[in-house]
Amino acid sequence: MAAIATPSFMRTRNRVLVASADAAFRSRILKSQEHAELESAEATGGAHALAKLVQFPCDNVVLDRHLPDLDAGEVANLIRQRFPGTAVELIDSKAAAAREAQDACVRETGADRGEAKEPRLAEKLNEARMKVAALPTAEPLPGMIGTSRAMQQVYRLARLVAPRDTSVLITGETGTGKELVAQAVHELSPRARQPFVVVNCAAIPEALLEAELFGHARGAFTGAVQSRLGRIHVAQGGTLFLDEIGELPLSMQAKLLRFLQNGEVQRLGSSDVHRVDVRVVCATNVRLLDLVQAKQFRQDLYYRLAIFPVALPPLRERAEDIGPLAKHFLERLATENELPVKQLGDSALALLQQTHCAGNVRELQHAIERAFILSGNETQLRVEHFQSATDGLHLGEL
Repeated sequence: MAAIATPSFMRTRNRVLVASADAAFRSRILKSQEHAELESAEATGGAHALAKLVQFPCDNVVLDRHLPDLDAGEVANLIRQRFPGTAVELIDSKAAAAREAQDACVRETGADRGEAKEPRLAEKLNEARMKVAALPTAEPLPGMIGTSRAMQQVYRLARLVAPRDTSVLITGETGTGKELVAQAVHELSPRARQPFVVVNCAAIPEALLEAELFGHARGAFTGAVQSRLGRIHVAQGGTLFLDEIGELPLSMQAKLLRFLQNGEVQRLGSSDVHRVDVRVVCATNVRLLDLVQAKQFRQDLYYRLAIFPVALPPLRERAEDIGPLAKHFLERLATENELPVKQLGDSALALLQQTHCAGNVRELQHAIERAFILSGNETQLRVEHFQSATDGLHLGEL
């Protein structure tokens, strides 16, 4: 990737950028003796840091090794390539927090002065480690199920960004619930009473996509017998959810970027320009940075969309959520079919937890439904029902 030189008048030796999802970690770094006197900026993730550096050039960047969206090493390499001369430091926020807690306990117990308080010290250190490891439980997003640590992070990030108008990029494999997160961000925002408009960029032919998004005037093309508002205009005051944004043709990327920059919409075949107030949330199951490097996705559009990335974990990384999900699907099937609720046997649950669902939650839901049908009048789903229902899945590949 070609390096982007920073103009000399924008260079400064008095700026530092700290990137981490942990606000306390960012605060500790910026208050440290090394950085306290520097002009500073903060980023909540790797993509946010890259976007921030375009607007706020720095010569010092501190990256948390536990970024929520991108690999910290990859982000460091991108920064060095795009911003030559920028010093990048990688710090483990979890290890730093544990050391700080331990040092605080040592000071409190007087162990640093050689006092013999080992039993009390051990007790205090254990308490400190528990405080560092423990995070308050985040309430699941509307329509979502799961209490795993991976999903807790998703819930926290979504609730943090929901009240703002910041663009959100939701990433994750097929079937992980990206549209549910987008819907929740909308419902938890001040725009909740306004429209939530969904556009699947992969489902609309390229020739029709511009008219679909921006609308068209009467006679703009063959078959345009009357004027029509585009999806962006329909979402006025609310949220526009662009699913499969990685499938957006290059010809449309420039038009979308223009809209994001100035908030204006011009219908196809019309010279009239309309200002709209719309929040944009996007989702993709591919790595957009790979598409950027392959020249298939505009870099400037990527940084506009990825201001606040939220990464959804695959189901194989949160096996503890399979039980609650299965119970929810069984209850819903029972209601829809006006039948008693069926239970999931322990051995059947163990089988599901060892099953590699390439389609994630969606595939699990389908497997549950097939097993529900195969169980007939039985009140419990057993292993044999799922062995038939999981013929298309891969077992033991965790």
